[in-house]
Amino acid sequence: MIASIHGQVLSAGAGWVVIGVGGLGMRVETPSGRVSQAHPGEELMLHTNLVVREDSLTLFGFATQSELEVFGHLIAVSGVGPRSALGVLSSLTPVDVVRAVEAEDEKPFKQVSGIGPKTAKLIVVSLAGKLKGLDLGTEEDVRVQDPDLALAEAVKDGLVGLGWGDADARQAVQDARDAGAPADSAGLLRASLALLQSGRPGARGVAR
Repeated sequence: MIASIHGQVLSAGAGWVVIGVGGLGMRVETPSGRVSQAHPGEELMLHTNLVVREDSLTLFGFATQSELEVFGHLIAVSGVGPRSALGVLSSLTPVDVVRAVEAEDEKPFKQVSGIGPKTAKLIVVSLAGKLKGLDLGTEEDVRVQDPDLALAEAVKDGLVGLGWGDADARQAVQDARDAGAPADSAGLLRASLALLQSGRPGARGVAR
């Protein structure tokens, strides 16, 4: 088992990073938005889980131990594969997951792309009582690591690139999130753009 990886960033994107280790470039799948701001040449350490399949070896990496532990619990739930678990952690912090499970609230999981109502309910039922004692760090740390913030910023930048004002784009993204827009970049962009094009008060721009 590869428990962690530490090396120089060779390249990175929204949902993956390549880290140089011993002359090799190791591709690590990550929650979208968590390490997408890493730049080539930077040093990066990730906690990892190696998922072995008949036709593949895939390394999943996380910025915190709590993310890694939640990932392990998620993939143990029937019907939740590594990609779905990664999707959950791209949309929810470990604190969000713990709160949803403790409150028996399926809604946050339903909003994750690829997670249907039955699977969302199964996650809540299966993880009940299993996340106690998880070291979640401080609330401030969680907010800094919140992938939703990185996703919202990326969508806002996309709208600005289409010609909308920064303030209007930011407000539209926030309104779309509050209205329950899909927790992925494409879905959030469509929902935010629809709000802007609908003539929401204060919305201005040239991309119409």
